[in-house]
Amino acid sequence: MTKIAFKTLGCRVNLFETDALASRFKANGYEIAESSESADVFIVNTCTVTNQSDQKCRQAIHQIRRKNPDALIAITGCMVNNYKEELLQSGIADYVIDNERKAAIFNIIDDHFQKGACDPEGYDRDLFSYQPAFDTFHTRSLIKIHDGCNNYCSYCIIPTVRGRSTSRPAEEIYHNIREVVAHGFKEIVLTGVNMGRYQYEDTNFEQLVENILDIDGDFRVRVSSIEPDQFSDRFLELFQHEKLAPHMHICLQSGCENTLRQMHRFYSAAQFREMCERIKAFRPDFNITTDIIVGFPGETDADFKESCDFAREIGFSHIHTFKYSVRSGTKAATMPNQVPEKVKSERSEIMRAISLENKNRYFGMMQGHTQRMLIERIDAKGTAKGYGENYIPIQVKAINAERNTFINIRLSEIEHCDDEDKMNFTGIIV
Repeated sequence: MTKIAFKTLGCRVNLFETDALASRFKANGYEIAESSESADVFIVNTCTVTNQSDQKCRQAIHQIRRKNPDALIAITGCMVNNYKEELLQSGIADYVIDNERKAAIFNIIDDHFQKGACDPEGYDRDLFSYQPAFDTFHTRSLIKIHDGCNNYCSYCIIPTVRGRSTSRPAEEIYHNIREVVAHGFKEIVLTGVNMGRYQYEDTNFEQLVENILDIDGDFRVRVSSIEPDQFSDRFLELFQHEKLAPHMHICLQSGCENTLRQMHRFYSAAQFREMCERIKAFRPDFNITTDIIVGFPGETDADFKESCDFAREIGFSHIHTFKYSVRSGTKAATMPNQVPEKVKSERSEIMRAISLENKNRYFGMMQGHTQRMLIERIDAKGTAKGYGENYIPIQVKAINAERNTFINIRLSEIEHCDDEDKMNFTGIIV
């Protein structure tokens, strides 16, 4: 058997695509290895959202080549679309495959072994022709519903490397979900580059989610990272449905009105606040997490304080904090008053501290509540670990517990982990 390993960096769209590709290779007789093992083939699914992402991808590729000099290496993902010629000229990989042909990677690699070296440019472009992932690296099944973005925020390279907004046909999504539910998955995670803008024929994002909730089966649905569109009351009412997890990662980027305007975001901080207030009115325990960029060009101390105050006010239980990264080809790259790296690092630490404060407050509010926990793994000591519907990490001693099953847990003690911002609950089975 040919042994193949995958290294995935970046967003959940990449994770979905890797899962689907790995399942297809396994179904066709390839042995799936861990990325740290030796293998005959390595697929590196890259990210280019920040300079740090580029650096991590380059390090991963060079490390794989150094440890596996005779392996076949294929690089794909957003870094390819951003640096394709550079990667081709470097000779570090055998194949350099852009996002539009990522779904064809199985055919490219299989043809390589069956027929010899081939040209990836000769394969069809298709963003959605991934087969359902039946055997993945995760207990959750990621479902890609959308690709591309039309927003062109001043700091972001994604519209360039992922292309224009494109929605997957609704019937394909429903079919994909029915198949993975039949295969035993208990949690479906909807993912896409800007999936709140989903629109296929007469079906928008709200209608798509409502139709997914009507699919038969014992599973729950989670909405992953999403842009802060003005969600209708009807959409928010859907979170009363037992299948729809009351958690969204809504991308704020800044709590400062002036910075949002400079970012070319399509909402104000006041509109974001009103949206969060409406969400909490429907579900007071709703868990909102977010992304915030610190050190955007021209961000003053007063601007940063405004963003910090906003983050505390909304009470995000987790803030994924990014230091602004210059992306060539974006408007922000040429803006004056670039913030020094030292200041960015200082602001990042402050925002992370606010995130931890908020998390402690939210976890304290949730003590005594009951969560439906999906068991994702059971350690050697018999401790079951997983997440509740509010995306709260839980661990509990559970006799005869089985992976990939639901149990109801009353949240009791909060445990702080070695990582400074990591926390979880212990609980009692009810």
